[in-house]
Amino acid sequence: MKNKKKEAGHKQISTILSIASLLLFWQLLSALLEMNGINTLPGPVPSFKTFFTEMTKTLWYHFYVSTYRVLVSLGISLLLAVPMGMVAGREEKLDRYLAPLIYLVYPIPKIVFLPILMILFGLGDVSKIALISFVLFFQILVTTRDAARGINKEVITSVLSLGATRRDIYRHVVWPAVIPEVLTSLRIASGTAIAVLFFAETVASREGLGYYLLDAWSMYAYKEMFAGIIAMGLLGFIIYMGLDYIEHKVCRWKQ
Repeated sequence: MKNKKKEAGHKQISTILSIASLLLFWQLLSALLEMNGINTLPGPVPSFKTFFTEMTKTLWYHFYVSTYRVLVSLGISLLLAVPMGMVAGREEKLDRYLAPLIYLVYPIPKIVFLPILMILFGLGDVSKIALISFVLFFQILVTTRDAARGINKEVITSVLSLGATRRDIYRHVVWPAVIPEVLTSLRIASGTAIAVLFFAETVASREGLGYYLLDAWSMYAYKEMFAGIIAMGLLGFIIYMGLDYIEHKVCRWKQ
């Protein structure tokens, strides 16, 4: 118990030092640029002050819209990719037909499909959510399939010898085996989702953090622009910490 408390204390200190180092570097870089007559990089104090001020005005709404789009996209891609990846990883006949399709589509930058999705679904939430889900789907699918394929055959055989059905195999063997890899892929995918979100919200959009950032940049409102950057970073941090908490609760054997 004491060791756990001590380890938690060290982790908190490390986190505080990391944040302090980042803010210090930011402040020094801002001061250096200002000494050379460049005022495009406000320091952390005015940026965070503007962030809290803007959150009481319009920034909170853009933050809400972006959060909604990312979470819905993560949910859709998760519900579609995980079952398909589990089955593809265990059923060789299905994977024989699915693998070539993945190899053909996966390397293509999915952002190029945004104009097509906007034609099909319009300029609102649906096209942006569809694009983010499309990008994340393949990341989660490939990771899940590889995790399911890597399960030791002896484990499957031992469970079958106890009278387990195919459904039992997926529920009690395959699913627990792929959960850690799925959560890892979701961490990686969350960063990708926010990057794709930013691009999608800067094209024919009037709401979201991407639009807010581009609008502030176009008006040379650099403090507001960095307030939007802080908001987007906060969104990614919340999602990442949420996934970390879920893994801590679900995958207790990894502790």
